[in-house]
This record gives sequence, structure tokens and C-alpha cells, in this order.
Amino acid sequence: MPEPVLYGSDAYAPAQIAERVSAVGVRKARLPWLTQALLGILAGAFIGLGALTFTLVASDASLGFAAQRLVGGLAFSLGLLLVAVAGAELFTGNNLIAMAWAGGHVRTGELLGHWALVCLANLVGAAGLALLVWLSGHTAMNGGAVARAAVAIASAKAELPWAEAFFRGVLCNVLVCMAVWMAFAGRSVVDKAVAIVFPVTAFVAAGFEHSIANMYFFPLALLLGAPLAATDIAANLAWVIAGNIVGGSVLVALVYWTIYLRPGAAPSDTPRT
Repeated sequence: MPEPVLYGSDAYAPAQIAERVSAVGVRKARLPWLTQALLGILAGAFIGLGALTFTLVASDASLGFAAQRLVGGLAFSLGLLLVAVAGAELFTGNNLIAMAWAGGHVRTGELLGHWALVCLANLVGAAGLALLVWLSGHTAMNGGAVARAAVAIASAKAELPWAEAFFRGVLCNVLVCMAVWMAFAGRSVVDKAVAIVFPVTAFVAAGFEHSIANMYFFPLALLLGAPLAATDIAANLAWVIAGNIVGGSVLVALVYWTIYLRPGAAPSDTPRT
């Protein structure tokens, strides 16, 4: 007799996570448009708050390189924690809906429409937060070092060659979607926090590119007077979004669909080792 899968306080097994992600993907893709838009605006603002806290750390010149990157990444994880626990629709995390699409439960039009609406709503939320932050005078902290750090971050992003922007986007969303995937294993807020913090810290520390975070950094830098070209901003966002889709949808969602949910895959009650 096969060993039974444990329930109760135990984490969900990977095959169970796959089923949960697919089922949630169907519900997300079919939310009313207004709900998707409002939750998308919240997610953009939440990721912006993570970017804001990262910028605070980046403005501290007394920190060494590794410490600044790791502490900054830890601070940035606030954004995805807010999305996962408070509830919001984040374009990068929702690349996992490709799993439901691969199983035929979500139509291509539903998938692309959801991604487009949520991505646009994320932009509104992130840019809106950038405006509020600028109006608040927050960037004058640390003798203006916060403003200088924000401009330097955005300028470096705008100058990235397309290939680097794309592949950094791929690597970023592999880690983001793995964080979301592992959060689905949890049954408590603490479980979700532990699952999210380490992958998010890693992608930020490594300098990978998150399209929604960039939607906060670019508007804030422009408000602070940075001479960024609209074409450079648009190119960065286009390549990073494309990379995020490949990283999250192909390298995470479709890989796990192939392992656990394709016809003939192992059943969800396969015991864990």
C-alpha cells in the first residue's frame, strides 16, 4: 500500500502544488475585469513599496557591496509578501497561469487578455506610488542620497543592452515564480513568508530585472529630473517583460505542467521522499 500523503499542518507536496496553481490560474483568468484591474493596481503599488525599501538600502554608502545587495534584496521582498498575503494580481507571478493554459483550462485569449490588463494595472499602481513618493519628499532623506540612488538605479536599467535586459528578466522571473510556487506549498502566513523571502532576495541581490519594479523606478527618476529617453525606457520594459514571460511561463509553469499535469503524469497522491 502506498504511503499516504500527510495533511493538516504539513506542506503541500509538489504535485499538489501543481494542481493548486492550475486551479487558481483558472479563477484568476476569469475574474471580473474591474477586480483584475483594481488588484493589479494594488500589486504595482506593493512592488513599488518593495523597490522603495530597496532604494533606501542602496542609498547607504557605508554598506559593502555584498551586504548592500543582500540586505536590499531582503527589503525588496516586502513587495511580493504584500502581494501573496494581502492579495493582489501581479503580472510576473501570474505568468504561472500558463500551467492552466497548457492543460486546456484557460483559452489563449483569456490568458493574453489577463496578462495585458494586469500588466497595465501594475504600471498604474507602480507609477502612482512613484508620484506619491515624489510628492511626499521622501527622496530627500539621507541628504538627498535616496534621490541619487533612485536616479542611478533607473539610469543603469535604461542603459542595459537588450540581451542583458531580456536574460536578466528570464532569471528574475524564474526566481519570482519559484517563490510563488513554494508559497502555494504553505498553509500559514509564516510558511508563505519563508518561501518568498529567499528567492526574492536572490534575484535582487543578483541584479536581475523585474518589469513591475522598473515601472516604479522609471517614473520616480523622471520626476526627480533624470534625463531618461522614452525610447530607452520602452525598450527596457519590452525586453524585460518578454524575459519575465519566458522565465515564469516556460521555465517554471510549463516545466512543472510537463512533470505533474500532462496526460500520463504521476498522480497527485504520489508519496513524497
